[in-house]
Amino acid sequence: MSMAAQKRDYYEVLGVVKNSPADEIKKAYRKLALKHHPDRNPGDKHAEEKFKEAAEAYAVLSDSTKRSQYDQFGHSLGGHGFSGFEGFETAFSDFGDIFGDLFGDFFGGGTASRRERARRGSDLQYSLEITLEEVALGKEITLNIPRQETCDACQGSGAEPGSKKATCAECRGSGSIRISQGFFMFQRTCPACQGDGERIEKLCRACHGAGRVEKKKKISVKLPAGIESGARLKVSGEGESGRKGGHAGNLYVLVAVKDHPLFERNGQDLHCEVEIPYTVACLGGEVEIATLLDKMKLKISAGTQSGKIFRMQGKGLPSIHGYGHGDQLVRVKIQVPTRLSDKEKKLLEELAKLRQEEAGQKTFFDKVKEKF
Repeated sequence: MSMAAQKRDYYEVLGVVKNSPADEIKKAYRKLALKHHPDRNPGDKHAEEKFKEAAEAYAVLSDSTKRSQYDQFGHSLGGHGFSGFEGFETAFSDFGDIFGDLFGDFFGGGTASRRERARRGSDLQYSLEITLEEVALGKEITLNIPRQETCDACQGSGAEPGSKKATCAECRGSGSIRISQGFFMFQRTCPACQGDGERIEKLCRACHGAGRVEKKKKISVKLPAGIESGARLKVSGEGESGRKGGHAGNLYVLVAVKDHPLFERNGQDLHCEVEIPYTVACLGGEVEIATLLDKMKLKISAGTQSGKIFRMQGKGLPSIHGYGHGDQLVRVKIQVPTRLSDKEKKLLEELAKLRQEEAGQKTFFDKVKEKF
């Protein structure tokens, strides 16, 4: 069987159809190259063969002249045949941008590395405890945040003012080095300059070459009324400074609402429990009730039982969306006096007689027993 007969169709290798546009062929090849690259599959001969096969197919189909000839003659090419990886080094330069992407994915090197010298600063998180009263009113607070900021002395370069940076001798300023293994060529971030392409001759004394120093900054944060415990507020650009001109990170403020000695929160509603005198429960009347921010009178109807819940409309917390308030729900308990004066005792005894509630009188269950 001939060599040409053993080869798979190049379109089939890349998983595209014959009339596929160039960008689709490029995309398909990149996907296969990433999947079967030897660095991702060390020691896997099958993956290595797949990688070679895909590279060979792309070397032909990415070249308009070779693709036209292949479409006419297939692998035979008029009896001369495509010679596999013959001329691969030449073809390599034609689709170096593909491998540049691969090198960026594998090693963070190449052109991508040069673009990524500017690094975004880290995000910061600050935990803040607030009171229920602050939830009701909203508040603007000032935080004193320690963070890494660009060094004023060297403007973030890491070099002592007045000194110069020299081109890295290892990578000659490219930020990456290339390693050749057979017909494979790999690109890695330069270990000498960490991809910068430059080396500092004299480190900045203020930041010791880091390009950043720790400082504290006062940052104002507005807490909206009605905020929930567990909410996370984002303050854009107030995290740590970026490196090499990169954008600053963000500051996230994590809010926790402290427990209140009187109220429990349920969404926008507030729940509380209060004791009312026995006489008020019987006769009705008004009692003074504490709300979150002030006090008000609550009307108690005659004959109120212990455990009854009264709703005070609009005395809860505001909506974080800016409209409406919740309610305050008051659960009453009957207050039973523990110490009575002689006069109070006599009055209660008279009341008990009037209601036939003398101590020792027969209970309902006693009366039931008498009948059986």
